[in-house]
Amino acid sequence: MRVGYVQFAPEFGEVERNLERVAELISPDQGDLWVLPELFATGYQFASAQELAEPVPEGPTTARLIALAHEKSCHIAAGLAEKADGHVYNAAVLVGPSGLVARYRKVHLFYKEKHLFAPGDLPFAVADIGKAKVGLLVCYDHLFPEAARALALQGADLIAHPANLVMPGLAQLTMRVRAMENRVFTVTANRIGSEARTGEMLRFTGLSQIVAPNGDVLAHAPPDAEDVRVIEIDPAQARDKHLTQLNDLFADRRPDFYRRLLG
Repeated sequence: MRVGYVQFAPEFGEVERNLERVAELISPDQGDLWVLPELFATGYQFASAQELAEPVPEGPTTARLIALAHEKSCHIAAGLAEKADGHVYNAAVLVGPSGLVARYRKVHLFYKEKHLFAPGDLPFAVADIGKAKVGLLVCYDHLFPEAARALALQGADLIAHPANLVMPGLAQLTMRVRAMENRVFTVTANRIGSEARTGEMLRFTGLSQIVAPNGDVLAHAPPDAEDVRVIEIDPAQARDKHLTQLNDLFADRRPDFYRRLLG
C-alpha cells in the first residue's frame, strides 16, 4: 500500500487555489492514501470560523476531494472547517472514489480554536478502505494517548493526522510514541508558512512524517518547504501487536485496573 503526505502553505481564504495546488502536488505520484494538513483549503487563522466553513459532504471542498480521489483512484484524508447544525467544527474527512468514507470532528481544541469551534461530538472514526483500516486525528489530538488508543482498539492499521503545528518537534515525537504504543502506522501532514490575520503571528513548522509501528521514521519533510512524499508500507505489520513471543501489547492490557484508577 502506498501512503503519502502533502506539506504546503495554504493561502488564507483562497479555497479554489489551495485545492488546485494540492491536485498539482499529488499529480506526479500514485498513492493509495494521501494525507493533507488541517484546514488545508481555507488556512488557519480565522477571525470567525463561520466565514469559510462548509457542510460535509455537500460543500465544495469535500466535493473536490471526492473528484480528485476518483481521478487518482485513491483515498484522501484532509482537515476542513465543517458547518453543521448551527455549529462550526474543526473537522477531518476521509474520502474515496465513491464519496465520503468517514468524518471526524476534533475533540481536543488548541488555544484560540476554543473561541472559534465547537468541540467534536462524533466518535473517533476508523474506516476500512480495503488495503487498510484508517483512523483520523487532528493536530492537538496527538498529545492525548487515549485518542490514538481508541482508534487502535477499533482495528486501525494507520492513523491519518492532518495538522497545523506551531510547536517545533513536539508532535513528531508524540506521534512516534503513538505509533509504538499502539503498533500502528502514523502519517502526520503539517503545513508551512505563517499567518498573522488577527494580530498574532503564527509560524507553522512543517516536518511532516510517516512512522512505522516500531517508531521508525520512514519519511520526513523539511521545516520550511513544500514537500510531497509517498512510500510503500505493509499494513500487516500493524496487525501484529507482539513485542516478544510472550508479550502482546493489547492482550497484556489490564483495563480493570485502569478503570479503578480513573474512578
